[in-house]
Amino acid sequence: MAADLQSKYTKLAQEYSKLRAQNQVLKKAVVDEQATSASLKDELKQREQSLRRVEQEMDSLSFRNQQLAKRVELLQEELVATEAKGKKSKSKGDSPSQPNLQTQIVFDEDLQKKIQENERLHIQFYEADEQHRRQEAQLKARLEQLEKDSDQHQAVVEGLTGKYMENIEKLQSDKARLEVKAQTLEREAKDCRIRTDECQQQLRKYQLELNRQLKQSSSVIQEKVPFNDTKFGDYNSLNVPPHNRRHQLRARDVAGQALGFIQDLVAALLNFHSYTEQRVHIYPLDSSIETISPLNQKFSQYLHENAAYVRPLEDGLVQLHQSITEDTVTMLETVNKLQDFSKYFSAYTRFLQKILPYQLKSLEEECEAPLCNSSLTSKNQELQDDMKRVTSIFEKLQTYISLLALPSVREDALPQSSSGAVFTQLAASLHSLHDAIKEMLKHYSQKAGMEQELPTVTQKMRTTNECLLSSLGSLTNSTHKIAAFFSNNLDFFTSSTGYGPRGGAGALNPVQAESMLGNKKQASAYMQAVRKARPESVPYTEALTNRRVLTSSTESREGLTQQVLQSQEKMARLEQEKEHWLLEAQLGRVRLEKETQRITELEAQLSAALGGTAANPPTATAPAQDSPGTSGHLDLECEERGASKESSQSSSLVGLLLTTTCSEDVSEEESREHLIKSHYMSRVAELTSKLQMADSKVVHFHAECRALARRLTIAEKSRETMTEELKVANQNISRLQDELATTKRSYEDQLSMMSDHLCSMNETLSKQREEIDTLKLGSKGNSKKNKGR
Repeated sequence: MAADLQSKYTKLAQEYSKLRAQNQVLKKAVVDEQATSASLKDELKQREQSLRRVEQEMDSLSFRNQQLAKRVELLQEELVATEAKGKKSKSKGDSPSQPNLQTQIVFDEDLQKKIQENERLHIQFYEADEQHRRQEAQLKARLEQLEKDSDQHQAVVEGLTGKYMENIEKLQSDKARLEVKAQTLEREAKDCRIRTDECQQQLRKYQLELNRQLKQSSSVIQEKVPFNDTKFGDYNSLNVPPHNRRHQLRARDVAGQALGFIQDLVAALLNFHSYTEQRVHIYPLDSSIETISPLNQKFSQYLHENAAYVRPLEDGLVQLHQSITEDTVTMLETVNKLQDFSKYFSAYTRFLQKILPYQLKSLEEECEAPLCNSSLTSKNQELQDDMKRVTSIFEKLQTYISLLALPSVREDALPQSSSGAVFTQLAASLHSLHDAIKEMLKHYSQKAGMEQELPTVTQKMRTTNECLLSSLGSLTNSTHKIAAFFSNNLDFFTSSTGYGPRGGAGALNPVQAESMLGNKKQASAYMQAVRKARPESVPYTEALTNRRVLTSSTESREGLTQQVLQSQEKMARLEQEKEHWLLEAQLGRVRLEKETQRITELEAQLSAALGGTAANPPTATAPAQDSPGTSGHLDLECEERGASKESSQSSSLVGLLLTTTCSEDVSEEESREHLIKSHYMSRVAELTSKLQMADSKVVHFHAECRALARRLTIAEKSRETMTEELKVANQNISRLQDELATTKRSYEDQLSMMSDHLCSMNETLSKQREEIDTLKLGSKGNSKKNKGR
C-alpha cells in the first residue's frame, strides 16, 4: 500500500506540474483577452465620439436649415411684394426699371442656391439618420446575442460548479480514507519490522544449529566413511542417479503431444505432394489429352515416391515415444531412437532438395504457357522463392536435429551448455517454417484466383487447386501448432533434467546409463523380494471379544453356510429344470404339430372311405371304417409299451432327458438334439454379438477418454493464458482509470478558470451595456432639444 501511495503522490506531482504549465498558458490567454477588451473599449469610445460628432453636425444642420427656411419665407414674401408692385406698375403702363430687374435676378439665383443647399442638407441628414439606425440595430442584435451567450455560460458554469463541489467532496473523502489507510499501513509496517527482527534472530539460531550439525556430520564422514565412490567418475557412474519421476512423466507427455502434431504434419505433407503431382498431370498440359513434358514426367515420378520419405517420420517418432517410459532415463545421451528420427528427417530433406529444381523448372514451364500473363508470372516467381525458403529451413531443422541426436552416439559431441542454444535455434526455425508456408499459401491462393479467371480452366483444375489450398492450410495450421508447442515447452527442453551421477559431476554415458538402468532394475526387484507385508495386529481386548463372538456364532455360521449351499444347489436344480421344461415345451409343440398333421391325414382317409361306401357293398366298409381305429389302437399300444419299458436316463447340461427304444422316440431324440443344438447356437451368437458390442463400446470410450484428456490439457493451458491476459487487462484498466482521473481533474481546473474568465467578460459586457444605455438616453435628450428648437 505504501508503494501505491507513493505512486499516487508522484502522479499528483506530475498533474500539478501539468496544471502549472496550463496555468501559464491560461494566464497568457487572459492577458491577450484583456488587451483585446481594451482595444474594443478604445474602438467603442472612438465610435461614441464619432456618434457625438455626427449628432452635433445634425444639430447644426437642423439649426441652419431652420434659418434657411425662415430666410426663404422672407424672400418669398419679398417676391410676392415685388410681384404685386410689378403688377401695379404694369397696370399704370410704366416699364420696370433696370435696377429692379437686376435685384430680382440676384434674388432668384440666391434662392436657387439656398434651395439646392437645403436639399443637400436634407439628404445628408437622412443618410446620417439611417446609418445611426443601422448601427443601433446591430448593437442591439449583438447585445441580445451576448446576453444569450452569457446565460448559456452561466448555466455551464453552474453545472461545472456543482460537479466541482461534488468532486471536492469525493476527493476529501478519498483523502480521509487514504489517511486512515496510511495509518494502518504504518502500523502493519511496524509489525513487519518486529517480525523481520524475530525472523532474523531465528535465522541466526538455525544457522548456528546447521553449522554445528555440518561439523558433526563432516567429522562422522571423515571418521566412519572409508571410501567415497562419488570422487571417481567410473565408480560414480555405477550408482543409481536421482530419479526425477515428474520430469520423466512430463517427457512422455511432451513426446505424446509431439507425436500428435507430427501425425498432422505428415498427413498435410502427403496431401500436398499428392495434389502437386495431380496438378502436374493437369497443367499446363493435360496428360489425358496429350503427353506432358519429360521434366514434368520425372517430377511426377519423384512426387509419387513421397510416402516412402514422409511416412518414416511418423514411425520414427512413434518409436521414440514408445522408448520413453517411467523406468527409463530420458536425456539426449540416452534417447537412442532420436538418431533414427534424425536419419528419417535427413532422408526427407534430401528428397526436398532433389525435387526442388524440378519444382522451379515446372513453374518456369507454366510461365511459358500462352495464357500466362505478367501477374501469373510474378506469382510463380514468388512461389519459387517460397519453395527455396522452405527447403532451406528444412535443411536448418535437419542440422539442429542431427546435433541433438549426436550425444546418444558420442558423449562429447554436444556439451550440455550448448544444447539450450540448439533448442532455441530450433524453435526459431520452426517459426520461420510457419511464416514461409503461410506466405506460400497466400501467394498460391492469389495464383489460384487468377487461374480461375482464365477461359481454358477446367473443373478438374479448379478442384485440384482447392485441394492444394486446403492441404497448404492444414500444413500452415500444423506448423503453427508445432512452433507454438515447441516455444511453450522450450523451458522444459533447456532445463536440467535432474539425471546425472551423484555429486553433480560429469554427465551420463549411454553405456553407463544402460548398466545403471540394469542395476536399478535388479535393486528394485531385490527390494520387492525382500519387502514383506507386516501382519495386522489386533488389540488384546478386541481379540477376546471377537473370539467370544466367533465361538458363540460358530454353529450359526455353519448353519448359514449349509443353508447357502442348499440354496445354491436348489438354484442350480431349478435352472436345470427350467431348461428341461423349456425343451419339453418345444418338444410338445413339435408333437402337437405331428398330431395335427396325423389327424388331418386321418380325416382325409375317413372322408375318402365315406365317399367309397356308396360304390362298395356294406361288407367292404367294415374294414375301411376299422382302419383308423386299428391305427389309433396300434399307436396307443406303442405308447403303453414305451411307458411300461424301462426308460434310460441321459444327463446333459440342460437336465434329464427320457429316451425309449421305439422308432418314433429315436426321431424325437434327434429332433430334441437338433433343438438343443440350435438353442445353444443362438445363445452363443447372442453372447458373441454382446461381446462385440461391449468391445466396440470400450474402444469408443477409450478414444473419448483420450480426446477428453487432450482437451483438458488444452483447456488448462488456455486458462493459464487467459488468467495472464486478465491480469494484464486489470493492470491496464487501473492505469487507464488513473489517467482518466487525472485528465478529469485537469479539465475541471480548466473549466473553473474558463468560468472565471466568463464572469469577468460578463462584467465587462454589463458595463458596456450600461454605457450604451446612457448614450441612448443622451442621444434621445439631444434629439428632443433639437426638436424643441
